[in-house]
Amino acid sequence: MQAMTLAFTLHYLDLLGTVVFAITGLLAARRKQLDLFGAIVIAMVTAIGGGTLRDLIIGVPVFWTQQDIYIYIVVIAALLLFFLARFKRLPVRLLLFLDALGLAVFTVIGTQKAMALGLSDPIAIMTGIMTGVVGGVIRDVLVGEVPLVFRQEIYATASFSGASIFLLIEHSGFSIDIAITIAILVTLFIRVGAIMYNVKLPVFISYKSNETEQASKQFHDNSTK
Repeated sequence: MQAMTLAFTLHYLDLLGTVVFAITGLLAARRKQLDLFGAIVIAMVTAIGGGTLRDLIIGVPVFWTQQDIYIYIVVIAALLLFFLARFKRLPVRLLLFLDALGLAVFTVIGTQKAMALGLSDPIAIMTGIMTGVVGGVIRDVLVGEVPLVFRQEIYATASFSGASIFLLIEHSGFSIDIAITIAILVTLFIRVGAIMYNVKLPVFISYKSNETEQASKQFHDNSTK
């Protein structure tokens, strides 16, 4: 009974995550002033892009072809928010936290799906990360922005941590329910903590490029004296 309750909870959290990811796609479409069709396309690829690529790579039927409810909820959410956003400001801060929850749930679902197929741990971790972040990557590429996961954000790192914790706990002999719960909480804690305390990853700067910038600055200073 407890396992069934967790399965239902995970399913509904998955649907919630799908809606939230669709909304983040709509926000990106609004920034670029796309039309209704463009907004729905961006919302769709954001919400289901990661899971689609995951299923294609691991060789299983794509999830939304087996459960078309995902298509319906993305289209309905896109239509509602497309018109609602014209009259009401969306709570961006709340959406960030819900997005973190969606990332956590998608990561665990992707990792669990690969593990159930008997794939190796590194593949399962990559599958979890892919499920959580690829939709956002496709969204940002389509609207002409640098993907969020490449912009110092603790996003893919949180997904990697959650997937790794899930496998570690499951291999330690604990029940799958405990592994799922803890992995979701860990991913959520890391992502939410990064949002609240503005924690970011360091930017890659090579020694030579830094040296070139300093030389350029010195030349500029001397030329203005």
